[in-house]
Amino acid sequence: MIQSNAFDYINVLDKAADASWLRNDAISNNIANVDTPGYKRQDVAFESELEKAMGNSRYKSTDAKVAALTSSELEPRVYTDYSGYSYRIDGNNVDIENENVMLAENQLKYEGLLNSISQEFQNLQTVMK
Repeated sequence: MIQSNAFDYINVLDKAADASWLRNDAISNNIANVDTPGYKRQDVAFESELEKAMGNSRYKSTDAKVAALTSSELEPRVYTDYSGYSYRIDGNNVDIENENVMLAENQLKYEGLLNSISQEFQNLQTVMK
């Protein structure tokens, strides 16, 4: 992470893009294991971690909250989703249609994050001119 106030939002967007990339891997792994008996789907928790880190001080501005974030607060966490739940006889809980929708959604989110990072750098370039 870059240690400067000018890069606070870029750092958060960078961590969000990393989490989205990790989620893409998890979803791809879920799709690859759709027919594996006993496999439980995995997902990535990032948005909830960011919300928890941002919500610690409700009397601060968003800029102040983002500036106070540390990289350890923004680590994405891979978890097993509904580990005790299975609607199939073989114990697998992966729904291929749901995974395909989540993969498309995550790809759009990732592209949006990359565009946002690019826009932040363009804003910095404009300020430096």
